[in-house]
Amino acid sequence: MRDNFKHTEINGNILKAFFNVYNGIGFGFPEKVYENALIIELNKLGLRCEKQKSINVYYEKQVVGSYFAD
Repeated sequence: MRDNFKHTEINGNILKAFFNVYNGIGFGFPEKVYENALIIELNKLGLRCEKQKSINVYYEKQVVGSYFAD
């Protein structure tokens, strides 16, 4: 039963935002265009999110670089 999943409502809103963007602007644009539009849609649906968050990468308890998560 789908309603038993922990984040069913959030997942539903994310999918709704995705389809709103895809149906609104179609396909063939650079990733950045979709990222910007998706942030707008997610915010409209009440989800707080950030773009391209920097995450430190550790090896042997030392920072060896960073990664920008989508």
